[in-house]
Amino acid sequence: MSTQRPLADDLGFLLSRASGVVARSVSEALAPLDLRVRSYSVLTFACEETAGMTQRRLAAIMALDPSQIVALVDELQSRGLVHRTPDPADRRNKIISATDVGHRVAQDAQQRIDRAYNGHFDHVPPERLDELRLLLREIAFSDTSSGEPQAQARDA
Repeated sequence: MSTQRPLADDLGFLLSRASGVVARSVSEALAPLDLRVRSYSVLTFACEETAGMTQRRLAAIMALDPSQIVALVDELQSRGLVHRTPDPADRRNKIISATDVGHRVAQDAQQRIDRAYNGHFDHVPPERLDELRLLLREIAFSDTSSGEPQAQARDA
C-alpha cells in the first residue's frame, strides 16, 4: 500500500495556487490602467526590446496562439501603447514596439505590481527570491538553451 502525499506538498498544486494568488493581486493592481496580465506582458516585452519584437516571437515566449497575440496587440495599439511595423527581414512579420505613452504606462504598471508583490514577498529574504526566480526560470524556459525568453532566436 502506497502512502499518499498531502496535496499541500504537491509541487503542481503549490505552483498553481501561488500563481493564482499572485495573479489575482497583479490583476487588481493593473485594473486602474485597464490592463490585464497578458496585455501587460505584451507591453512589457515591447518595451524591453529597443528594436521591437515580432508577434511570432511574442507568441512563442508567452506560449500563446499567434491569434491571441494579434488580439492583444490590437487592443494595445488602439490605445496608442504599441505600434506595428513590417519586419525588414520578412515583411510577412510585424514588429511590435512600445510608444512613448506605452513606456510610461508600463512603468506605472510595474510600480503598481511591485506594490502588489510586497504583500506576498516582503517577508522573504532577497536571496531566497533570487533563488525562486532562478528555479522558476528553469521550469518556465526549460525548452530554451539559456533559460531566458530574450535569448530565443529571432524569427527566420
